[in-house]
Amino acid sequence: MRQIDSKEITNVVKSLCMEANYYLPQDIFDKVEKSYFDETFPIAKDTLEIIIKNSNIAKDDKVPICQDTGMTCVFIEIGQDVHIVGDLIDDAINKGVRLGYEEGYLRKSVVKDPIERINTKDNTPAVIYYEFVKGENIKITVAPKGFGSENMSKIKMLKPSDGLEGVKNFILDTVKEAGPNPCPPIVVGVGIGGTFEKAALLAKKALLRPIDVRNKNLFYKKLEEEMLEKINEIGIGPQGFGGKTTALGLNIETFPTHIAGLPVAINISCHVTRHISRIL
Repeated sequence: MRQIDSKEITNVVKSLCMEANYYLPQDIFDKVEKSYFDETFPIAKDTLEIIIKNSNIAKDDKVPICQDTGMTCVFIEIGQDVHIVGDLIDDAINKGVRLGYEEGYLRKSVVKDPIERINTKDNTPAVIYYEFVKGENIKITVAPKGFGSENMSKIKMLKPSDGLEGVKNFILDTVKEAGPNPCPPIVVGVGIGGTFEKAALLAKKALLRPIDVRNKNLFYKKLEEEMLEKINEIGIGPQGFGGKTTALGLNIETFPTHIAGLPVAINISCHVTRHISRIL
């Protein structure tokens, strides 16, 4: 049984909060750069060039890529042979978020109550997801989620009779309805199966997979490629100015479901699809 002090968790979360907001993941940056060279519409090309410049400034000067530094989503994979000493793990994570957002001069965007709207002034509490795995390590992934794109996300309880075409139509309709609001080019996470809440979590986790890594299942690999192509044919383009770069990537995650159900969730992210991991 390996022991890990909660202070280590706090320090890692603090660092990841800042790094996630400063550095665009390499797979996203590479796709933006490739899209810039492939784009033929002048306004779209200029917009992608600005995104590239902005990302480089954020990296070099260690400042946020976007003014919306997000609500902090934290994914924890805990080895079953790990014992945490010190603070409760929830407290350790939230302390790390608090320190990261204060020391990193990141915008505090969380309100204590969804109706009263009083800011917590430290971006806590984080939204934390736990998964237990084999081994004696802890993998921590911090994924700050901005709400310009989060607000464009949807979930729908399709009927089994809606089938594959129903899933495809829901994905396309969601992106069309979102239009320029999520600051395209976007990354689309799709969760299919499970229950109401499981589909939403699958869609969120889909955004953590690099956009240049396809689903291992050949059927869903082809569906990812097909839907990405169809989305880019819509013509919304970077920041909604038109062009062929509406989405940079589309990832699908699935889970078994009930015979009477076909839950589908679409979690939309802007090009600032922030996520960074570290293993303790």
